[in-house]
Amino acid sequence: MAEILSPAGGADHARAAVLSGADAVYLGLKKFSARAGALNFSEEELRKTVIFCHERGVKVYAAVNTMVFDNELDELADTLRLLCETGVDALIVQDLAVVAMVEKCCPDLTLHASTQMTLHTRRGEDFAARLGMTRTVLSRELDLKTIAELSGGDMETEVFVHGAMCMSVSGQCLMSAIVGSRSANRGACAQPCRLPCSVKKGGDTYALSLKDMSVLPHLRELEAAGVSSMKIEGRMKRPEYCALSAHCAKAALNGEKYDGKLLEQVFSRGGFTDGYLKGERGIGMFGRRTAEDAKDAAEAYPKIHELYRRECKRSKLDFFVTIKADERVKISATDENYLFAEYVGYVPFEADNNPITLQNIEKQLSKLGSTFYEAGSFTCDIGEELSVTVSELNIARRTICESITAQRREHFSRVVNFTPCGLNITSAARNNKPETGRAAVPPLRLEVTSAEQIIKLDPDSIDRAYLPLDLKELHHALNVFPAEKLGVSMPRFTFDEQKQIQQLKEAAALGIKDILCTNFAHIIIAGELGLTAHAAHGLNTANTLALEKLGELGCADAVASVEMKVRQINALGGRLPVGVVAYGRLPLMLNINCPIMAQVGCNNCTGKVFDRTGRAFPVKCSKRFGYVEMLNSYTLCISDKSGEFAADFYELLFYKESPERVAEILKIFWRSRPLKNSGAVTRGLYYRGVT
Repeated sequence: MAEILSPAGGADHARAAVLSGADAVYLGLKKFSARAGALNFSEEELRKTVIFCHERGVKVYAAVNTMVFDNELDELADTLRLLCETGVDALIVQDLAVVAMVEKCCPDLTLHASTQMTLHTRRGEDFAARLGMTRTVLSRELDLKTIAELSGGDMETEVFVHGAMCMSVSGQCLMSAIVGSRSANRGACAQPCRLPCSVKKGGDTYALSLKDMSVLPHLRELEAAGVSSMKIEGRMKRPEYCALSAHCAKAALNGEKYDGKLLEQVFSRGGFTDGYLKGERGIGMFGRRTAEDAKDAAEAYPKIHELYRRECKRSKLDFFVTIKADERVKISATDENYLFAEYVGYVPFEADNNPITLQNIEKQLSKLGSTFYEAGSFTCDIGEELSVTVSELNIARRTICESITAQRREHFSRVVNFTPCGLNITSAARNNKPETGRAAVPPLRLEVTSAEQIIKLDPDSIDRAYLPLDLKELHHALNVFPAEKLGVSMPRFTFDEQKQIQQLKEAAALGIKDILCTNFAHIIIAGELGLTAHAAHGLNTANTLALEKLGELGCADAVASVEMKVRQINALGGRLPVGVVAYGRLPLMLNINCPIMAQVGCNNCTGKVFDRTGRAFPVKCSKRFGYVEMLNSYTLCISDKSGEFAADFYELLFYKESPERVAEILKIFWRSRPLKNSGAVTRGLYYRGVT
């Protein structure tokens, strides 16, 4: 049966979930967890919680799923050492640095691909497998048919089935970082999407706030499709939420009734949605938390406490009893894992009246109410007219339970060796990278939305231009640019991978050899087709180990995360060329559910979303690929800062700029002049950084 995987924001949350039936919990430490705002676990709390869970056969997955900077790699190593010693069952990982460190220091540690890796296709699973991962946490935006296509094979799949949904695809949201320097990729999201915003200026709607997901009625369908783990979101929520959601999910998976109304009371945003699973997007998926919702929750909490006042029965003990004259009493038991414990007591005495019977023995040994055990079968060999005290049977029961429980701690433990590998990354700065011949302004690479934008450029004036995966646009560009100066910028979310692979084959036949990998799956595709892979900024590459890993995987170069400070970029080590996003409106959100379409329909498209201050955020439509991107209201530009960046190339992102404007912007970069006539200009996060 598929597991029910519950969130554990703290030790009390883990206990509530486990006592309510969860088969596994996921948790984070004080650092490197994508829910930095949760209570999270100290070292001592972690050790106690792992023991508590493993005694009961419950798995513990540790989320080490934030983006990591070079100056944190030593601390990351200490974290991995602790998790190895503690014996967690697996790590949930986003950053390739964690993968690289595990490979070198603790290769026996099991890895799961976090949903922040944005894996949602077969090649995405292949990428996870290539990293040695055993499970992929799929993106929330998939329908049941797609989930079924990705499940049931060698790669386990984990699917979110209940809890909050971000408006943006996980791992692809920069909004909190850009607006307030609080990075979602670092676990510090301030949730600006939950604030009022509208597709019309002056509106008072919540155009970026989705309802919570709940697909519990479909758990048996998901299990039949081959899904390994049913994941509940909510490490920021209360223990009562953890308890009730685990209880309801377990019941749903068993085909039993559950109190859906109470579940909605505990936490929802105007109800639940199953839109993505059914492939039904639109306004019905949007909602917000109201005062009435909070009131309902307060009234619901007391009803839930009964769920985790007592142990959930998790193990059956089969008892074997021998009571013979002139022999010491022997009572033993085994659990479902064949763990064995035996109690040897006193020699029984002759009964004056009421001799011991099978019924007496079963009654006393079955008194397991305060434990997670229940009685299974009884095999008894009892002599006639013999007596054993009730207290001795009670001692036998307690002794056996304690012994098997201690054995279960060891049996379910996943302690692995950690070998320090001398990863002195902090001193491996860019002095390892060749410095000779670097121009004041590095080579310029362009990402454009159409071939028309580059027709006024001299091909020799740029390093490369990436166009969307559109054969018509590529043919147009090839009329003025040689194929070696062109590449394909891959769609950021994929619903038909085979179609895109076929289009790439046709592009390759035209002489196109370079692809900008906006998803890890594209690295696998590039290798299959013999194309050159270039890692885009959306892969969230922020440290030297991740760069080295991308090089091992076949990438020719990588664009650094836009959430890094300039000094962090300049300090990157390794030999893989590093690019910097130097111009453009940064994509703040990758949306599968278009807020404009949901609010007013495509025919009334406003092209923008307005926040509560009236600031406008353009929405870039990639409808043919099934998604839109909400762009920053300000234009990023560092054309006059070239001397401060140790970049091997600049990446320039163009949206609706005319051919003339594109040419003009290139000129200001060549001359290191500031950008003018573009409205508000920002330096992004290169100088202020993120938390």
